[in-house]
Amino acid sequence: MISVKDFTREKVIYYIQKAENVEKLPKCSKTLINLFYEPSTRTSCSFHTAMLKLGGNIIEITDNSSAKKGESLEDTIKTVSNYGDIIVLRHPEKGAAERASKVAHVPVINAGDGNGEHPTQALLDIYTIYEEATKDLLKENITVTFIGDIKNSRTIHSLIHLLNLFDVTYIFISPPGLEIDTTGLNVLNATLEEALKITDVVYITRIQKERTSETYEPICLSKELLSSAYPDLIIMHPLPRQEELPPEIDDDPRAVYFKQVAYGVRMRMAILDELIRTMQ
Repeated sequence: MISVKDFTREKVIYYIQKAENVEKLPKCSKTLINLFYEPSTRTSCSFHTAMLKLGGNIIEITDNSSAKKGESLEDTIKTVSNYGDIIVLRHPEKGAAERASKVAHVPVINAGDGNGEHPTQALLDIYTIYEEATKDLLKENITVTFIGDIKNSRTIHSLIHLLNLFDVTYIFISPPGLEIDTTGLNVLNATLEEALKITDVVYITRIQKERTSETYEPICLSKELLSSAYPDLIIMHPLPRQEELPPEIDDDPRAVYFKQVAYGVRMRMAILDELIRTMQ
């Protein structure tokens, strides 16, 4: 699983349905290699937890790889391919997962490559939307508002690609300089206050300070802003958060970002099981 471009609408629905029924998945004896060149809490832990729930084993490689000695990504991948059955790769360079897949002897899962893509996050995000905002992605038009660093957010880039397979209207609200090209997208122009009154999904992200040398003022949610917002919207965030999403919002029933974390385990169990099936 290297790119969201590999997905069709039918395939997304298939994974959603599979994630809903992970309790029925068979146990396995495979070994997962978590190879993370960047810090990670949720992606690393959820893959770890997902593999344990499936009955498999895990090798964690974070800050102790030979990359510190100058070893190339390709050589590391060729090496660790001998130790496990699936590699989950997080890397700061865009395109790293594709490079890894060309030399690996086992399947590679892209767990985030620079400001490129994050396919499994996109799947868990659309699963969260399905569970919390609408159970009928095929028939309902939904409005999704993206707030924050849209330019550098690989989670947003990836989720947009999957949402484009369905009937979605977008609202984009970002600091000047952090926009994306919206050509071909069904976009509605609105202020933050206007968007909150009409949107089904609010997806907010932090400023990706590690991917820019510029300083930007974040766009922040608040209880006051949400007091007049659409009562049935949901608030999502890929986490970690900063000042854009204050903890005072956590007790708002519309806040689902920690449910999003839980859905990540279910979706990654579904993803791993599907890969394991291809090995048999």
